[in-house]
Amino acid sequence: MTSRTVTLLDVARAAGVSKSTVSDALQGSGRVAEATRDRVRAVADELGYRPNSAARRLRRASTGAVGLHLPATATRLDYYMNLAFGAVERAQEDGLDMVLLAPSGAAGGRIASRVDGLLVIDPEAGDSAVPGLLDAGVPVVTGERYLGPAAGPSAAVVCDNAASLTALLDHVTERGARHPAVLAPSGSSAWATALRATARSWGLAHGVEVVLRTVPFAATPAEAEETTRALLTADPAVDAVICAPDGSAPGVLRAAADLGRDVGTTGKGGAAAGAPAIAGPAGLLVAACVDGPATRGAAPPVTAVDLRPAAYGRACAELLCDILADRAAPDTVRRHAWSLETRASSGSPG
Repeated sequence: MTSRTVTLLDVARAAGVSKSTVSDALQGSGRVAEATRDRVRAVADELGYRPNSAARRLRRASTGAVGLHLPATATRLDYYMNLAFGAVERAQEDGLDMVLLAPSGAAGGRIASRVDGLLVIDPEAGDSAVPGLLDAGVPVVTGERYLGPAAGPSAAVVCDNAASLTALLDHVTERGARHPAVLAPSGSSAWATALRATARSWGLAHGVEVVLRTVPFAATPAEAEETTRALLTADPAVDAVICAPDGSAPGVLRAAADLGRDVGTTGKGGAAAGAPAIAGPAGLLVAACVDGPATRGAAPPVTAVDLRPAAYGRACAELLCDILADRAAPDTVRRHAWSLETRASSGSPG
């Protein structure tokens, strides 16, 4: 059937079901048995069926809303709150309301009946709610790529997370660090996976031992403090700590202070840049993978990667709006820029 456009009727005949059943199965709506839904989708893929977006919009009344799915830990992280505000603001510019979805998710068919599209931010491959969201029968934009198996195309807005950690590692070594450590997030999101992989690959490429410690994705300052204290006690030669989770860097500073480490230098009494390292408890450079109030307001202020979360949320919502208005294809990938903000914690004037 490659010589002409494959229709719903073609799929229905091949699957041995009605045209309405095919429509419900592909859109994730109606009362269709899961086995029938899977069979219809398999037949549609085999035949090369592609939905007619204009006809679909005529058949399906717009709800005037889009859904936003955030990680379960998002409610206590400044980064995600700013991202959500940016997304809401941009969606409203296209006349769309934003519905915040429960972290546990819901059945794809129920979601599809309530929203015109979905934003799924930092999807974890191990999050049981994500496959249903990606297969809900409405356009989906992910904030960072989904690393698990996906049933259909989804658009994405991505950051170069490997480059951002590389910039931090380059920066602390330029400021005098010779034995850096990274507190990398656990989990199976693209961000967490990229940071762990980059810590290893950067060390191999530069012939430098990068100490890697895994902490919770949304580690608290207390958890970062405990991990840093154990790290510096076990390996006093560590002269730089890069902390990934949002808001946890003050815990690294507290651990350093308790152990008598002078934050912002790599040797006692010397500035980091060009200063010779001195044996024993000495200086420590500190940096973070996510900028925010906790890094800007710390004492000393902490060098960090500004991921521009409000702008990132706007970019995700803008891509979804563009897909809904047929200004972009449903598998479009756009890039989001970050910047490195250097401050006193890494021996930089800021």
